[in-house]
Amino acid sequence: MTYLSAQPQFTTSWDDICYPVNPVWLADLLPDYEIMATDKQQLIVGQPFRGAKTIFGIQSADYAIIPNILIREVVDKLFADYKLEIKYTTTGEFSINIILPEQLSIGGEQLQRSMILTNSYNGKTPFSVQGKTLTAMLDGSGTPGTSMYRAVCQNGLMGWADSFSELPKYQSWLKERGQGKEKKQRPNSGVNAKKDTASRKIHHSRQTPELFREQLYELLVGQNYKSPTLTTSVYEHLQQKSVGRADEKMLKTLPIPVQLAKQAYERLKLEQRLLDADSSYWLMYNAVNHALFNARSSLTLNDRYKLDEKVFHELAASSLR
Repeated sequence: MTYLSAQPQFTTSWDDICYPVNPVWLADLLPDYEIMATDKQQLIVGQPFRGAKTIFGIQSADYAIIPNILIREVVDKLFADYKLEIKYTTTGEFSINIILPEQLSIGGEQLQRSMILTNSYNGKTPFSVQGKTLTAMLDGSGTPGTSMYRAVCQNGLMGWADSFSELPKYQSWLKERGQGKEKKQRPNSGVNAKKDTASRKIHHSRQTPELFREQLYELLVGQNYKSPTLTTSVYEHLQQKSVGRADEKMLKTLPIPVQLAKQAYERLKLEQRLLDADSSYWLMYNAVNHALFNARSSLTLNDRYKLDEKVFHELAASSLR
């Protein structure tokens, strides 16, 4: 099925995404019909404020919706002081950036700790915390982690390396990744990429509101949001690596659509002027990040996150040589 082209919209209010959503069964909607298709019979119907009822997708019987109001309840319970920035699409995808007061310095910029939660009503983007699905986190294959928020581009950064216990292990993984060997890792190598890739395809199923609230709270409550992380160390390396004329050509080779690469180049030049700074791998990564999450595209939010992550690892591999 062709996926609709959409441009993420921006809001700072929970109210814009916490509208009613519920399942409607085909058998109830069409009582006079004998429905032969047994795999997908559950319509996901929501009603955005000031909008019409919308069918976001059709799912299997065991698919459980995670209403955004449940996420809001857990976040409000855990964090007394946070800012909110949300990217969402009319097709029912949500990227919720929880910006925390703790600050870290990268180069001459002050960044804030943040945490990105994704959700969807169309089944295209599984619920995740910083790229880790609920299933993966509960299975012990990853911790939620946090991101960094850059005020200059109003976006959280998805690329991160906190799955690794130390920089040499991350560098070793990057080297294997460049040789196409990353899927052959052992479970104790610092990150289990193969298992994580599989888990990202698992969408929320057999969830109840009570169970979801409990699980999400337990996963987030123990996080240390003040200590520096391995990711911030990698960001420093990106910031210190200058971009030469040859490096600018990298934008054309990064795993993003051509039109987004052009927009990233324009953003790179704009940020150089705004910050009065020389070009760096740090600015290049942020330029790609900005293009990915502000451009109209048929890419789902989940696709955008995956590309952002790939770009981060490619630039990190070049800067850490």
